[in-house]
Amino acid sequence: MTDIWRLSIKEAADSLARKEVSAVELLEAALARAEETEPSVHAYVTLMEASAKRDAAAADREIAGGRQRGSLHGIPIGIKDLCFTQGVPTQAGSRLKAGFIPESDSTVVARLKQAGAVIIGKTVTHEFAYGQDVPPTRNPWDTRCYPGGSSAGSGVAVAVGSAFGAIGTDTGGSIRVPASVNGIVGLKPTYGRVSKHGVFPMSPSLDTVGPLTRTAEDCALMLSAIAGHDPLDACSARVATVDYVEGIGGGIRGMRLGLDRRYFLYEHVSDEVRAATEEALTQLRSLGAEIVEIEVPELEFSPHAGMAVLTSDTSEWHRRLLRTRGGEYSPGVRVMLELGELVQAAQYVNGERARAAIRAAVRRAFEEHRLDCLVAPTLPTTTMPLVEHSTNLTGDGISLSPFLHHCFLGNVIGVPALSFPCGFSASQLPIGLQLYGRPFDERTMLRIAHAYQLVTEWHLRRPEPQIHLSRAS
Repeated sequence: MTDIWRLSIKEAADSLARKEVSAVELLEAALARAEETEPSVHAYVTLMEASAKRDAAAADREIAGGRQRGSLHGIPIGIKDLCFTQGVPTQAGSRLKAGFIPESDSTVVARLKQAGAVIIGKTVTHEFAYGQDVPPTRNPWDTRCYPGGSSAGSGVAVAVGSAFGAIGTDTGGSIRVPASVNGIVGLKPTYGRVSKHGVFPMSPSLDTVGPLTRTAEDCALMLSAIAGHDPLDACSARVATVDYVEGIGGGIRGMRLGLDRRYFLYEHVSDEVRAATEEALTQLRSLGAEIVEIEVPELEFSPHAGMAVLTSDTSEWHRRLLRTRGGEYSPGVRVMLELGELVQAAQYVNGERARAAIRAAVRRAFEEHRLDCLVAPTLPTTTMPLVEHSTNLTGDGISLSPFLHHCFLGNVIGVPALSFPCGFSASQLPIGLQLYGRPFDERTMLRIAHAYQLVTEWHLRRPEPQIHLSRAS
């Protein structure tokens, strides 16, 4: 079998079941892809080649012996370097955690291992996920451009095929932004759906952990493995999980998708993103969905409410380190942490009140219009050129406010959100479409995205194999 790295998780799992490929061969394909692409894209901070080879060989023995743990058994998966991984450096992209080796796995890593996944390596993150430093990761579609943050390494690894799936974290869009700009699928689950135990926090009331994959079906497979209540996480929800793959092919006829055109397709959305979104909406209508025009004025407050909470939460967690080892932070991160300490209690309280008001307004919109999801472009533009200004407070030399405008809603009110490819710009940069769902209803979003992917081919495009020849400026 040629180009094994191009397989989806579902295709790879089916090939394993038919004995057309082995877990060792899947890993070898991913490692070969890493060797080819890493000089250009730098998705990994640590490749766990030795342990991954042992685990892949063990998976082959178990599968041959009739012990099949599920669809992730023998599949190479990347892990964002915020997630504790037993015996492997977990450094959160920071000098402050250099050499830190956890004695146990985070819950998400433990659950992946229980499912038989092969952990191939730790992917690059911004320092403590804050997005104010410039890590080495580059966008494989154009290495001069922003690769997304802070789960950039996970997104890029999946896009280039050096992982079949990966784990990211999302506090203000950090799964969905890399998914959109790298042309893959990214799921921010409902707050509390996936355990955060053993994951370096950013903003505990906004943080989520979720998968990045090539297809919606693959996201469903990964979510089925990692979701569920965890008594070790105080924020973990006591809500029953489901088989997220079950019913995914049931179609979307009769579903109602709400579109707040004023908020999500406003004047700063690029013509190319607007055109791709409208075409995707047409395609969804052809599949039987109804696009319902709505207005939720309270959405305007999402970025402001979210930032008041995020900056305060993050600075509180770093308070001691900032005072004792402040000089070891990258300049941009340190400044943002210092600014977060200036947020007044009244501003934080008002942010929390605004979150409640926005949550109630969105719930009313769902009820009044009988909506299954909200639909919108993931981002107002494609990716942008990357300017390496490490002290630039807007993050990576670009303004992050348009990204927060479209993505922060899911974190602010805690609902699930899913990004998947819906087109490319004239310069061949990916464009993403985003769905917001009801709390704990990830399955509906995945079903909609899967139906769309059955009749489109955007998710099948891959960066050119020779991308390692293209150097970032």
